[in-house]
Amino acid sequence: MSTIAVTNPRTSSTDRSWIPSSLYRLTVEQYEAMVDFGIFNGRDKVHLINGYLVAKMTQNTPHATADDLCGNLLDRVIPLGWYMRVAKPIRLPTESSEPEPDRCVVRGGIRDYSARHPGPADVALVVEVADSSLDDDRKQAEVYGRAGIPVYWIINLIDRQVEVYSNPGASGYQSLEVLVPPHVLTVMIDGVEVGEIPVADMLP
Repeated sequence: MSTIAVTNPRTSSTDRSWIPSSLYRLTVEQYEAMVDFGIFNGRDKVHLINGYLVAKMTQNTPHATADDLCGNLLDRVIPLGWYMRVAKPIRLPTESSEPEPDRCVVRGGIRDYSARHPGPADVALVVEVADSSLDDDRKQAEVYGRAGIPVYWIINLIDRQVEVYSNPGASGYQSLEVLVPPHVLTVMIDGVEVGEIPVADMLP
């Protein structure tokens, strides 16, 4: 008579780090439809990156301070015809992404985007403040570069430096400049130098 050996499956009730291999990617249009239908509520802090819903990081105190310092300093040099959006979406359909960067300098005025989010042609500069999110923010440079965002800054709080990505292309940014105190950042808007900001003034 044959017998059947019964063994316990090799599973762990505590390991929830596994991610299935066949994930479903959203388009920008699908994501925006979900937002319009109110599928996400105020507690759902997510944005679309490379077709996937990604949780937005909560700001710690150094991050919040650097973000405010950056905003105040950029406000002093942004020329007429441009304004700054704070933690609001920009639309990158070729990259299946709709990120919400910490700071973004866009063309025009607030009412120009009452019916749509700005796209790459509207954006002069994107800024992210990075500490625990540094690796992700560096990978995000590929997304911004391929989408054609002219300049991307990472205010790197870990190494106390600002990383300036420029010259976007099909494979991402072609240029990277790393600036530490006492160096000075050159602010470029639509290919024109509009001011300078000391790197030290950006850091908490």
